[in-house]
Amino acid sequence: MLTSVNAELLRALADPLRLRIVCLLTRESLCTTHLVEETGARQTNLSNHLRVLREAGVVETEPCGRFTYYRLRPDALAHLVTFLGDLADGARETAPARRPCG
Repeated sequence: MLTSVNAELLRALADPLRLRIVCLLTRESLCTTHLVEETGARQTNLSNHLRVLREAGVVETEPCGRFTYYRLRPDALAHLVTFLGDLADGARETAPARRPCG
């Protein structure tokens, strides 16, 4: 079932830059400076995207001196994987089913 949490996660990951950030964070925790270097995005734009990811529960922060490091929250992504897997299973089970028209 599509919940508001799933919808928010899907919306957060639908943006190409946010998806790129998530892919980069699968390898290591990175600060905004690193993400600017890796993506070429402006810091203000990147900060807005990181806020969306944080609010969706995809990333968490870790202060380190004057920098903030970002890392993925694997449990949030695992929840989304389970949701998408359930959708695929449901589609397989109902593939031959068809509602009559009229």
